[in-house]
Amino acid sequence: MKQKLINLAEKYLSNEDPSHDINHALRVLSNAETIVEKEGGDLEIIWPAALFHDIVNYPKNSPKSKYSSRDSAEVTEKILRELDFYPTKKIPQVMTVIVEHSQSNGFKPSSLESKIIQDADRLECTGAIAIMRTFCSSGQMKRTFYNDHDLFCEERVPDKNNYAIDFFYDRLLMISEKMNTDTGKKIAKSRGEFLYLFLEQLKREIT
Repeated sequence: MKQKLINLAEKYLSNEDPSHDINHALRVLSNAETIVEKEGGDLEIIWPAALFHDIVNYPKNSPKSKYSSRDSAEVTEKILRELDFYPTKKIPQVMTVIVEHSQSNGFKPSSLESKIIQDADRLECTGAIAIMRTFCSSGQMKRTFYNDHDLFCEERVPDKNNYAIDFFYDRLLMISEKMNTDTGKKIAKSRGEFLYLFLEQLKREIT
């Protein structure tokens, strides 16, 4: 079942945004499976939720962005209902998990599977991969790298819509505090240390 779902994800996921492509989905899947090994969880729900959670991905600076998870859940439902190998009774749970994974909408997970997928996706927002994704999105949004008057947000509120580095102070550096599972927290804390190393090196190069 897992491989069949991966094959479908490769078919359906767009490659227009490298930070939300099939590789992102596969990394989230891998993160989720790592957490499941320690925390438990239903893999038949985890697999499709991880692979299709971003099947609809509106630009972050679009008014429709807040509907990405809802629309992803609806598209995923249509895909799963056409499959003869996926248990129909689990489709509503998959939809709920996808809706609840959203960080920007502030959903609180209502199940272990939702906690795991939310954590697995949040792990993409810390560590080396988070830096790559942040600057990828910044290029698409035409967002400036940094505010040259106050690069590290020491005397101003972070403005993530206009400066890439501000996204670190608005979200990336706080990821470990927002994780749901003990396993997710440990991984996020380890990855988060690299973000500080990056910022320290950036400071040496620019200031």
